Amino acid sequence: MATVEECEEAFHDLAAKLAAADDSAKKQASLNRSISCKLRDLNVIFFGRLKDGELLDIRQADRTDAQVRLSMTSDVLLDLTCGRRSFASAWLSSALTVDANIFDLLKLRSIL
Repeated sequence: MATVEECEEAFHDLAAKLAAADDSAKKQASLNRSISCKLRDLNVIFFGRLKDGELLDIRQADRTDAQVRLSMTSDVLLDLTCGRRSFASAWLSSALTVDANIFDLLKLRSIL
């Protein structure tokens, strides 16, 4: 099990990767939505905004009312953000649950 600090760092690393992407990749991943990620094993929720292909305003929160809601364990988060696991395999195996519309789900797949 990862720590809360490692998970927060993983979100910031993902944000840095998205920010460094070229304009065409950002355009492809463009999604303007609030997003939350509940880490079930740590009982922690991270909240942020996806805007124009970037992940912004990452913080711990008590709210889960985001437009896109993810739920996973801390280890799955680290595996996704470092590339050891694909979004599709995590989702298909139910290690990752997503509450979003189908169009948002397809965009998320291109980001993660």
